[in-house]
Amino acid sequence: MIRRLLRRVFNKQASLPGAPLIIPRQIHGIKKQQISPGALRTIITLKEKGFAAFVVGGAVRDLLFGLAPKDFDVATDATPDQVRAAFRRAHIIGRRFRLVHVMHGNETVEVSTFRGPHSETQVAQQDAHGRILRDNVFGDQQQDAERRDFSINALFYDPTTEEVMDYQGGFADLKARRLRIIGDAESRYREDPVRMLRAVRLAAKLGMDIEPATRTSIPKLAPLLQNVPASRLFEEMLKLLLSGHAVESVKALLANGLHHGLFPMLDIIVEKPLGQGFVMLALKNTDERIRQDKPVSPGFLFAAMLWHEVLAAWKNLENRGVHSIQALHQAMDQVIRMQAERLAIPKRFSAIMKEIWSLQPRFLNRSGKRAFRLLEHPRFRAAYDFLLLRCDNAEAEAELGNWWTAFQNADPEQRRSMLHADETPRRRRRRGRRKPALSNVAGDHGGGTAS
Repeated sequence: MIRRLLRRVFNKQASLPGAPLIIPRQIHGIKKQQISPGALRTIITLKEKGFAAFVVGGAVRDLLFGLAPKDFDVATDATPDQVRAAFRRAHIIGRRFRLVHVMHGNETVEVSTFRGPHSETQVAQQDAHGRILRDNVFGDQQQDAERRDFSINALFYDPTTEEVMDYQGGFADLKARRLRIIGDAESRYREDPVRMLRAVRLAAKLGMDIEPATRTSIPKLAPLLQNVPASRLFEEMLKLLLSGHAVESVKALLANGLHHGLFPMLDIIVEKPLGQGFVMLALKNTDERIRQDKPVSPGFLFAAMLWHEVLAAWKNLENRGVHSIQALHQAMDQVIRMQAERLAIPKRFSAIMKEIWSLQPRFLNRSGKRAFRLLEHPRFRAAYDFLLLRCDNAEAEAELGNWWTAFQNADPEQRRSMLHADETPRRRRRRGRRKPALSNVAGDHGGGTAS
């Protein structure tokens, strides 16, 4: 029945050039109750003020795939200034793309104005490679659909009518699980090289095949990613690695020649078998946690991906005579500094990475107070999980991971019995004169130093 309805809709609208395919709810299945309250309120407010407004892009795509969208973006014919004036809590952001963030309680809705085609006078807003530097050329809904990256991202949903508008054949591509770029692939990748990363991520996330014409240009144009600001690369890579399909995504990056220069870990996968196993274990672990709706730490994931670079730099510094712990800290700084040149990892993540790395040698100390102090460290759990990954990858003894697993689950008395007595350091002698009399009172009540 759905196919008959869809065929009837296609046949009815095929004679209307430039008009969108209007898909009713009984075919697409999206209900307005599935739209977030903030996005729904934004659209209704804009419509009341005489503007057109729709949910657009990834939210519509994900709802059609039966997924829960993380964000609901809105597209409108209102200019950024008009959108801002329509709401009490709204502000304009961005230079390259002027957008409006509309706040409804704790929800922020991103509102964009329909984009239009570039004219000859706007060529100066592109760099020498064709990447668009600024894009505040406004147009109508059809033109906006043509400017979007992939056909499945060019679908508009109107919650007031519960209809989907399709200008680019995205609904048919979605049903066929086909990822197709809008327009000439090479031109669109030159406009924004990040689209190549996005193609790989979406195909892996949604189980889609990248259309041949969309895929062919990627290996040739991969070097254009070197011209993208490090902050944008980080943002896109973070989405890829936290998509719940990081293993498939990374394999696709390798298959399409997109790995060189983004992350040392991607080169490690190709060049170093031990590093490959460790990184893939970390990615698999992250994917499983995301699918189980468990929290994940980007800092932990980046620590895993760059660990073997740290190991190599650490060993090199030790061979040059630098003290081991000092060499480790120098290696950490060196690797993070090198990575920042390509992918700008924020300090809030790099600080976690350094803590996880610096705690690894401390797991070898299983005696005296040092074991208890490590157990109380605020980053112990992340560092312990990292140790288990190293054990699974056979670069740390399994017995070490087992000991720390048992130690943290034991009661205080059991923990004391587990300590390695032969590793316990000798008690330091106090310098200077002993304090007389009252200093030994505790011992008279059974609270001496036996423990």
